[in-house]
Order: sequence, then structure tokens, then C-alpha cells
Amino acid sequence: MADRILIVDDEAPLRDALSRILAAEGYEVRQAVDGKEALGILAAQAFDFLLCDLRMPVMGGLDLLREITARGIPGTVVMMSAFGTVETAVEAMKLGAYDYVSKPFMSDEILLTLRKAAERERLRSENAFLRSEVEKAAGPELIYASESMGEVVRLVGKVRDYDATVLVTGERGTGKELVARLLHFGGRRKGKPFIAVNCGAIPETLLESEMFGYKKGAFSEAKTDRAGLIEEAEGGTLFLDEIGELPMALQTKMLRFLQEGEIRRLGDNDIRKVRVRVVAATSRELEKDALEGRFREDLLDRINIVRVHIPPLRERRQDIPLLSRKLLTHYCNKYGKKEIRISEDAAESLALHEWPGNVRELKNMMDRCAMLCTGVELSRDEMLKIWWMAGGGAQGKGETSPSLTIRIHVSSERPDLKAAVRELERQLIRIALERTGGSRPKAAELLGISHPTLLYKTKEFGIEPG
Repeated sequence: MADRILIVDDEAPLRDALSRILAAEGYEVRQAVDGKEALGILAAQAFDFLLCDLRMPVMGGLDLLREITARGIPGTVVMMSAFGTVETAVEAMKLGAYDYVSKPFMSDEILLTLRKAAERERLRSENAFLRSEVEKAAGPELIYASESMGEVVRLVGKVRDYDATVLVTGERGTGKELVARLLHFGGRRKGKPFIAVNCGAIPETLLESEMFGYKKGAFSEAKTDRAGLIEEAEGGTLFLDEIGELPMALQTKMLRFLQEGEIRRLGDNDIRKVRVRVVAATSRELEKDALEGRFREDLLDRINIVRVHIPPLRERRQDIPLLSRKLLTHYCNKYGKKEIRISEDAAESLALHEWPGNVRELKNMMDRCAMLCTGVELSRDEMLKIWWMAGGGAQGKGETSPSLTIRIHVSSERPDLKAAVRELERQLIRIALERTGGSRPKAAELLGISHPTLLYKTKEFGIEPG
């Protein structure tokens, strides 16, 4: 179905020209001469987009925007004007407009703005889907703004109702189990069991009996018959986390189960049929392991029917501000504290960090900030103090000691080496002072410069030790 656009402008030639351009692009277009007429049309019909002039008789663009917001009328509003100012644009954005374009404009500018707006709405819709599915899973939310995570969500939506085995790949801490839960709780198996098994956490001597179960007398401790985790997942989903850690002997039994849908408990002669959807996950390069003989190639082929790859956090930095705010709010609620805002400079530092521990590391950081932040806003300076205080011991497996990646933004049109070097010096000095608790002698030693040089630099940059 074509997107609907309402053009609101008192200039008939402009309305007609825009209508022809947009209709040629496949939009369904209607026109209104002012805000009052537009409200009447909007009351009778829903529109995806509204292109609205600022100055019009009877009712202008800002007044129309106020009415749309007050009445909760859906749709994305783009303002147009030849008389706009920065203040007007800011006011329009505060009232809910998506964008503001100045007249005269090229047709490509309007089309590009509408495409960007449509992409934003698509991402919002996918976020809403993801939140609803996670709520069903009674798990944490997966918040994203990046296109790469949008691809993950779309793929999950396509395969969630099928029986095909899914292999979820990605670095440690990226959220592979959450994707497995979305596949389960977002599909037709949501009323059935979801059984998660960390293949690397169960001792090899116990793994087979845990997975496949056993018959009474199969070994000295087997006092009764017991179903394994595969049977417990009957009708639902079996999530095999870190499947690359399975010992070779168990890989063979797992392959038969996946091929035939059958298992045999330890010490039992009976074969049991089990209907289970398997989702496997790994942070290893299984293709490389298969070539080197550590993982069965036929098992890899069997679990790799559909592959969902979760990119590391450093490759989707657009997600970091959203995740940080959501996580900080979550932990504030957990500890019964008032909501803490994240300052712009703190958000910038968070977005520039490499996050080797991915979302798990970010969660740990926001947990510490919720506990230790003393005000209603988390500043960059306070965040760095908390960061250095934590050292390496408070982090999860796979994370490195706290460090901030420093990035200097240089104009490609007119690169300024001196300005970049000054900014690098300033950031390094601030970090050193935070790390040493404001001790200038220790900061100078850490930086490898003399104490007088540091004093001169701090004065030059206006840096207080804190």
C-alpha cells in the first residue's frame, strides 16, 4: 500500500508541483490550503506524512503542529518555509516535527527527507516489535538504532516460526541468548519450554547425562530414571550456547539427534522421539575449527541452516546512547534511586569506547554508575572516576581493563594538525588526572612528562584536578 502524504501550503503552484513529483514516486497525495482545512482532512483520513508550510492564512504551520500533537494525530511532519530561522526550526522540532526544509528546495531534498523519515519509522516499528517479544520472554530489552541490528530483527521475524536450526554468532557479550529467546518467545513455541544449556559450563563427564538423560543403574549415582535437557525442551526450543565447546564424542550424538530427532538415554536400549527446535550459539570460528578437526563439519552443516550474526558494539555505535540510557534507568529503578541523566560529554565518551566486552561490559558499567553516581546527572568526569575506580576486577569474562578510546575529529576539508594535537593533549591530561584521583605529580609521572610541564598544560587548557 502506498504511503499517504498531505501537502499543506497556500501556494497552489507549489502544491501542484510537489503533488506531481510525489505521485511519480508512488505516494498517494492530497492537498490542503491551510491548517484549518488540513485538520478537517486529518480527522477523516490517516496520513503517513505531512508536508506543511510555516506561514499560511487562517491557521499557520506551527499552530497546526500544536493541534496535531494535542489531538494525538499520527504521522510524520516535515515543515517548509522561506522565512524560517534557527529558532523557528527548533520550536518546530520541540513540537514534534521530524525535519525542517527551507524554500526554495530541490525535489531530491524532499524525497531524501521522506525516505529518511520512513526509515526512522521502520526502525521504531521494529523496536516496538522487539520490545513486545522481549516482554513475552520476560527478559531484558534489546534496544537498537543501527541498521545492522535492524537486519538481525528482520531475520528473526522471518524464521521464528520455522523448525530450521539457527546458528547465532558473535563475540562474547553481544546478546546471543537474547536473540535465541526472541526466536522462541516471538514465535509459535512461546507456550512451550525454553531450555538454555551452556556447553562450556558443564563438566565433560556430566554433559552427556545432562543432555540425554539416563536410566536407573546406568552408573553408580543413577538411582532413578531421569530425562535429559533435550527431552525437557519437548515441543519448545533447546538453546545450545557455546556449542563449539562440545567434546567430539558428544558432537556425534548431537548430530544423530539433529538428523533423526531421536535420543537414547544413557544405559537405555529404547529410542525416544523428541520434537525440539534447536538454536545454537558460538563466539568461535566454527569453520576454522572444522578445518582443524576440532568440530565436526557435518554437525556445522546441520546447525548452520540459518545464521544470525550479531555485530560487536563497536561496529554499531548508534546503539550505545540508547542502551546506556535504558540500562542506567533500569539499574536506578533496581536500587530505588531517582533517574540519572547522562550528560552529553559522558555520552560522547561512552560512544567512543571500544567495548571489548560488548553489551555485557556496558551493563556492568551502567550498574556501577547507578550505584555510585551522587547527582541527578552523570557527568563525564564522574563517570571516568567510577570507571577507574572499578579497575579490571569488576568486569566480566572477556573484558579488558577500563580504557577510553580517544578520537580526534578533524575536518576533511581543512585538517588542522595543531588543533588535533592540542585536543589529544587535553583529553590525555584529563584522563590521567582522573585516573590518579587529581594528583598532579602522579598524573605527570603517568604521562611521562615533568610536573612543571603538567602545571603549565593544565593552566593552558583550564583543567582543574578535580
